[in-house]
Amino acid sequence: MLKVLVATQDTQGQRDDDYNWAVEGELVWVQKPCATDLRRMPNACGCGRGFAGVASHRATSTAKVVESSLTLIEYIAAIRTTLADGGWPPSSAESIAQGLVTFASEWAEGSVLQRDVWVFEARRGRLTDGGTLLSWVAHM
Repeated sequence: MLKVLVATQDTQGQRDDDYNWAVEGELVWVQKPCATDLRRMPNACGCGRGFAGVASHRATSTAKVVESSLTLIEYIAAIRTTLADGGWPPSSAESIAQGLVTFASEWAEGSVLQRDVWVFEARRGRLTDGGTLLSWVAHM
């Protein structure tokens, strides 16, 4: 079983700038933030705080770590599809999927995560930097 990230409404509203337009329980992934969010400019769009829905292509500021019955091959296929749909290079799917699985495995099942660009925090837990994520998202 793989640990993966899914959209969740759990703990929404804990931060004043929370948002949730993704479908509850859908797979989410971490996209590289836009230049405005990376520079933390006023009126930034908020993508540096979000997790992107794999199916809906809508974002949420909270993601939950769950055990999934998906195989790694199925998970890679889901990531490949969302990349192609969004205009990202689908050839990056395997490295992104494996990076997400590695990242999710570092957290306890049920952890609800938030992010601030490359800093990730469990709403009831620890802080980590997104170095493992940065290594596979930055090349996009």
